[in-house]
Amino acid sequence: MLKLRSFLTLVLLYSLSLKALAFTTNSASRISFARRVTNHHHTTSFSWRLRSSSAEEDSSPAEKYDPTTFKTKLSELEKAGVRLLSCDAKEVNTLSSALWSTMADLSADDGEQRVCLVLESIPAGALEAFVQDFTVLKTQMRLMQYVPELARFSISLVAKGPAFFIETDARTEEEIRVKNERISAEENLDETRITNALRSFVDRIVIGEEACPYTKSHDLAAVGLEKKGVLPGPVGYRYNGSSDVCGALATFWDCICELIQTEDTNLSTTVLSLPAIGAGTSAESHTRFAAVVEMISRCLCLYRGDELFGLVHFHPAYERNLVEPVDKPAYGHLPPQSWLRAMLKMNGNTEKAENLTEEQLSKSNYQRRSPHTAINILRVSHLNAAVGAKSIVDLDLGDGVTEKASGITTYSRNAIRLADIPTMVLDTALQEEIVMQQGKPPPQDDSEASQDLLF
Repeated sequence: MLKLRSFLTLVLLYSLSLKALAFTTNSASRISFARRVTNHHHTTSFSWRLRSSSAEEDSSPAEKYDPTTFKTKLSELEKAGVRLLSCDAKEVNTLSSALWSTMADLSADDGEQRVCLVLESIPAGALEAFVQDFTVLKTQMRLMQYVPELARFSISLVAKGPAFFIETDARTEEEIRVKNERISAEENLDETRITNALRSFVDRIVIGEEACPYTKSHDLAAVGLEKKGVLPGPVGYRYNGSSDVCGALATFWDCICELIQTEDTNLSTTVLSLPAIGAGTSAESHTRFAAVVEMISRCLCLYRGDELFGLVHFHPAYERNLVEPVDKPAYGHLPPQSWLRAMLKMNGNTEKAENLTEEQLSKSNYQRRSPHTAINILRVSHLNAAVGAKSIVDLDLGDGVTEKASGITTYSRNAIRLADIPTMVLDTALQEEIVMQQGKPPPQDDSEASQDLLF
């Protein structure tokens, strides 16, 4: 994961004031551009203010470029038929929501397009950070081969000023075929069934097996943290049925917006369902899932959003040994499976560390095997209350190798509990949830294993 944290030493400040996210066309008509989060009955944005660390870097965008040249270039682009969109965003969250929403709309069209997104209240350096990261991303074939819809995009700054110039090439016949094959996963999706299946997974694994000891029902989180200053609050279930990475990122940023704007007693955490991203249980589906959630993690970390939020990634075929890097931490993922024995020993479970087989340890993956791709967005303040801000320890992996690790107790407990559950029971329960979201009746099975599906 690439983090451009050093760029201009950007520091995030945030508040809870409400702000409208709106775009203005060059004809001066004003339209709302904030995407409405599904299942949420109002559209708002939030303040996640961007400030740089020195007086020079804190200067206004107007001091960073030649306004005359910038305006002249915008005029030239408009005369050339480029659509100009003006966004009054003042924070990197609204910047990110606007940008990915724009890219999602462009990605839906197969033709060649050119759009200019003007953000005059955002320091040009923040825009440049995204441009640089996106440019680097397009050279990284490990990721790009699994997010091909981004290959036709080119993004640059307009005359070094606070505006993105976004271009898309026309899709080739082969690219249209790939797109049509991808969007077939969007057919027959039903938000209610999808959400109910995910709630069933939460009941079964997160609550039933106590994968998270501070979640006591699928609708209430942060239970038991009152003495640490955190009150229980609702779990928000959000949904996007798009198979496009741009659409997934747009809704992800909507969820970030909603979380910051909303008091945690009214919205403790959010679980975002993305059923058309990496749909299915094939190796190809898992690789697509891993690439898209890495993109999401990368974009959050670009502006140091991981200091405010933690991510937890889920997929029906989740396999930690197939997530890059395999033997190093990956943001939002389980610790490497090769670390589990060392974690068990550090937690005092020496007998389990020595006697559990690799097959038994691999069952740890089931704590992330949900019926579809999903992301749990957690507040870091809640995580710190649950495990402590200083929970990172030095983990001895043997042979003189030491790595930083956290969540030792939780991951050890989950590995031990899942190791004792028959694989057939875990697989059958997961399959029932997958069938549930497809609207089909569950398979009838009178075997003893089927009687123990819910824990």
